[in-house]
Amino acid sequence: MTQSSSSTAAPLPSMTANPTPARLRRFACMMYEAVLLFGVVFLAGYLFDTLTQSRSGLMYRHGRQAWLFLALGAYFITCWRRNGQTLPMKTWNIRLVDRAGQPPTMARLALRYLLAWVLPLLAAGLILGATVWSGRPTMQLLIVAAPFAIFVGSWFDGDGQFLHDRLAGTRLVNAPAGATKSIKAAPSM
Repeated sequence: MTQSSSSTAAPLPSMTANPTPARLRRFACMMYEAVLLFGVVFLAGYLFDTLTQSRSGLMYRHGRQAWLFLALGAYFITCWRRNGQTLPMKTWNIRLVDRAGQPPTMARLALRYLLAWVLPLLAAGLILGATVWSGRPTMQLLIVAAPFAIFVGSWFDGDGQFLHDRLAGTRLVNAPAGATKSIKAAPSM
């Protein structure tokens, strides 16, 4: 092959061939992911309760939160590391890649996971603040909207990417069906 087919020239065609998935598709993927995460959280919580012999969700509350944070991180990072997709991402033909269109490094995946929590936690803090300010405890019901705060940054991004993807150096792209085999063959960093 010639010099022009090097790894630095390849990402540009793949970026145009695989644009950012539509927000509605990413939203549908997120809803499917929430259903699967129920099982991940249930199993991790059951393991935590078994190991600590806790009898209530309030026992060891902060330890439980840290454990679930780590369990969710392990789920996402493992799936993303394997082939750039969780099961819902595979179903909706969405893949996670780095800016060059290659599989992200483990450090980028961990950074992406951590940064993905920033906007939802900020939204949850604003909801708590509004609840305290207004004196209406029913405002806490708005907490169900906090995870969708990750979409806010995509409205201001030229490519429609999430803010945490932009900051972590990753991106979501359309993944044609059957493209998984080619990503597994790519060298990992």
